[in-house]
Amino acid sequence: MSGKYCLDSLSLSQFTESDTIVSRNKANYPLIEGLEITGLAAEGKALGHYNDIVVFVPLTVPGDVVDVQIRSKRRRFMEGTVVRYIKRSDIREEPVCTHFGVCGGCKWQNLPYAQQLHFKQQQVEDQLRRIGKIELPEISPILGSGNTLFYRNKLEFTFSSKRWMTYEEVASGQPIDTPEALGFHIPGLFDKVLDINKCWLQPDPSNPIRTAVKTFCLENGYSFYDIREHKGLMRNLIIRTSSTGEVMVIVVFGENDPKKIETLLSYLATKFPQITSLMYTINTKLNDTINDLAIECHTGKDHIFEQMEGLQFKIGPKSFYQTNSAQAYELYKVAREFAALTGSETVYDLYTGTGTIANFIAGRCARVIGIEYVPEAIEDAKVNSVLNGIVNTQFYAGDMKDVLCDAFVAQHGHPDVVILDPPRAGLHEDVTQTVLRAAPQRIVYVSCNPATQARDIALMDNDYRVERVQPVDMFPQTHHVENVVLLVKR
Repeated sequence: MSGKYCLDSLSLSQFTESDTIVSRNKANYPLIEGLEITGLAAEGKALGHYNDIVVFVPLTVPGDVVDVQIRSKRRRFMEGTVVRYIKRSDIREEPVCTHFGVCGGCKWQNLPYAQQLHFKQQQVEDQLRRIGKIELPEISPILGSGNTLFYRNKLEFTFSSKRWMTYEEVASGQPIDTPEALGFHIPGLFDKVLDINKCWLQPDPSNPIRTAVKTFCLENGYSFYDIREHKGLMRNLIIRTSSTGEVMVIVVFGENDPKKIETLLSYLATKFPQITSLMYTINTKLNDTINDLAIECHTGKDHIFEQMEGLQFKIGPKSFYQTNSAQAYELYKVAREFAALTGSETVYDLYTGTGTIANFIAGRCARVIGIEYVPEAIEDAKVNSVLNGIVNTQFYAGDMKDVLCDAFVAQHGHPDVVILDPPRAGLHEDVTQTVLRAAPQRIVYVSCNPATQARDIALMDNDYRVERVQPVDMFPQTHHVENVVLLVKR
């Protein structure tokens, strides 16, 4: 691969905060000198102001003063990259990960954790007030995560026959000895994969397993997947760890080569006896999803377990479970506290997933009715109820706006409490109206997107007042934040 080709494919995301960038100015794209970074906006973007125009600058933190080369212009904002640091912020922290600034994750590693929590708290309050425009109580201090590194229980890595090159490699112009990668997609580039040396998100044996798989495949001539040509044996590697100490590994192959598949899986089972569930599938489709594929168990069980307050939750290869196990417990405790259950209530758990919240609260109410779009998740929810001897849950699969209707409420009884945990897009208008007609005394709204949450609770404001707000940090080193709002019938 020539140096010129590499330079043409270079992304600005490859430059770290310590680099000085010299590049050609585009027409009418200014170099802004001495820009002070004054805050963080939605999605965690750092920003400053230039002639009353917002300027977004990645990899900076409030308090930095920088020279910025503008890369794109819009009518109301511009985006650019740092050419030179004039002054580094007093709150800046040295990132622990060597991939910081290139990998799409952990974009706030240059912020001390106390500052991360401060900005997340501010983000929740700003979005609820600015978008919701409703009366709010004092917002409780955000619940921080006990672990700020190695907190995830699931990671998915991608194999690539043409790895993403670092700035130093591009600048050297030298040929690349090992073009293969096993790592993460570069943000916004579906066909570019960064080779990962060490990831600080998931505890061991995640890193040793990933490293061993890559080394074995390289030494034994296993082809890495080419996403443009749609060929190659090694496609994806999924590693799940649990609070019980169990480990699940799922290897996704892009071709069916029984001998090589068996050889690799046998090697993994021998080298890592702590793997309690070793599984595989063959994916020859154009997309990476495995939810529609049969997944075979090679060694051990076809599941692992999570545990919470003595309850066990069975996790299969397709199961959803909150990726920060310890903080999931804190989140569910908040939801249960807000529900204020006395033992006699009928609770609707909407967007129940695998029934974790439903089963978690079942012992404190009369019955729980869970609804979820994914049929496999509902089957997991039922299994988890049986596993824990819970008999007062019922689960239904289907599109929420179709299942949750007035007839459903009439058949199953009006809820005293509704717990909502929708996807980032928030509630469908039909769902909101059905909930309002069902008129529960309390609504507990759990959200991973305070902006859509604010929009939804504003639509309920005539009937419900916001009584409590509790942010919870599920994802340290990122701008993402969960928020729980308690609404009480007026």
